[in-house]
Amino acid sequence: MTGLDTNVLLRYIVRDDPAQTERADILLQEFTPETPGFISLVALAELFWVLRSFYRMPKAELIVCLERLLNSQNLVLEAGAAVRLAIVKFAGARCDFADCLIERSGFSCGCTRTVTFDANAAKSTGMVLL
Repeated sequence: MTGLDTNVLLRYIVRDDPAQTERADILLQEFTPETPGFISLVALAELFWVLRSFYRMPKAELIVCLERLLNSQNLVLEAGAAVRLAIVKFAGARCDFADCLIERSGFSCGCTRTVTFDANAAKSTGMVLL
């Protein structure tokens, strides 16, 4: 398995640097279900943040992008079940995807609650306001 940094995923998705996009395309085409690429939670959260903040990708497009990564047979996402649930929560939430991912990751690891100072995150994700 080969781990993917955020910048490789960005070039593959955004396609704004022809040389790096071509190299990312070649690499991702090499992945198979038997030898997949790996996306960590950190890379996924960072990817979301850059797409939303720098590239101004609309929420609906972000959700489609995340779902495509998650549903790829040639990629493995760390804590895939938690990511899937975080995407569902994010679709109906008024907070950031990272908040949904934090709450769902904790839940999947046995946390009975996740506390926050962020009122929007508490309302949208099920976190508990501290």
